[in-house]
Amino acid sequence: MALSKDLLRRLALAPGVPGSEDAVRAIVRETLSDVGTISYDRLGSVICEKRGDDGSPRVVLDGHMDEVGFMVQSITKEGRIFFVPLGGWWGHVLLAQRVDIMVKDGIVPGVIGSKPPHFIKASERERVMALDSMYIDVGASSRAEVEALGVRLGDPVVPHCEWIDFEVDGVLSCKAFDDRVGVGLMCEVMKSLSAENLPNTLLGVAAAQEEVGCRGASTASTLTEPDVGIVLEGTPADDLPGFVERQGLLGKGPQVRLFDPTALSNRRLIRLVEEIVAENELQAQFAVRRSGATDARSINTFGKGVPTVVIAVPCRYIHTHVALMQWRDYEAAFDLIRRLVLRLDQETVFSLTSFE
Repeated sequence: MALSKDLLRRLALAPGVPGSEDAVRAIVRETLSDVGTISYDRLGSVICEKRGDDGSPRVVLDGHMDEVGFMVQSITKEGRIFFVPLGGWWGHVLLAQRVDIMVKDGIVPGVIGSKPPHFIKASERERVMALDSMYIDVGASSRAEVEALGVRLGDPVVPHCEWIDFEVDGVLSCKAFDDRVGVGLMCEVMKSLSAENLPNTLLGVAAAQEEVGCRGASTASTLTEPDVGIVLEGTPADDLPGFVERQGLLGKGPQVRLFDPTALSNRRLIRLVEEIVAENELQAQFAVRRSGATDARSINTFGKGVPTVVIAVPCRYIHTHVALMQWRDYEAAFDLIRRLVLRLDQETVFSLTSFE
């Protein structure tokens, strides 16, 4: 099945910081409207359910809609806009970057202010500026002028960027690959299985507010009641200078996460993934992460506990304006996820948590 690069492009370019995922939600709803029954939790997570036979295990495919961004915190009398981060940012990637303030009736463009090198003292050059010292410049000279543009406290702020197909075949660049690649994969797998007689009830979840505490995955789980969770992510690639034991390289297939500080993948589910990879001669990378978190944090501990695994597309420079990914990793992830879903029948799912 040919995957839609245009779907991923639309998802990545759509604005959607935590709590303001409306544009992404609209694309998901449009894409999955003919696939299954659509519902929502009260945070705005989208749930698409394709029912199987009565008593069949409930398998969740989770990708989170939100991207890292900001919120307007205050406006000074000189017209500078201070902000708070929504999600994890490093100051080095922000100065002089363009942003879009999502006001009630549209977009107000701005830039994150920075001093020119002529004005920077030697002692300042060696420090990372704190985010609470940064501000957004919309070209205004007063608070009244900013407010006349429609900017208000609490307005979401989104990185402004473009989608680029690199000259190297298959390499793509855009913001928000964390986690629009996960949302795209969820949609593609759901669509590809829409006419299949599945051995399970399949629930595609486009979760809200992951970047501020994996919240949507928690609230959505009260509705989906998963027996198995497959979390789909855009994960930090580590094929960068300074990394010795690399576990997430572009072009080497999806990364299967065994561990991060917030979730332990079910060992039997990992073995099943390894078996599928070996039997079908698929490319995959296996990783133990020292840091980070995904929606597995919430799904894994829901109710009596849910066997969970994270399958992710490695992306360089996530949580910036210019993430990079390799399209064939996206295609390989789709293949692996689809095959895994088709293996999760009642007997297999029961075996994941049979401890006698």
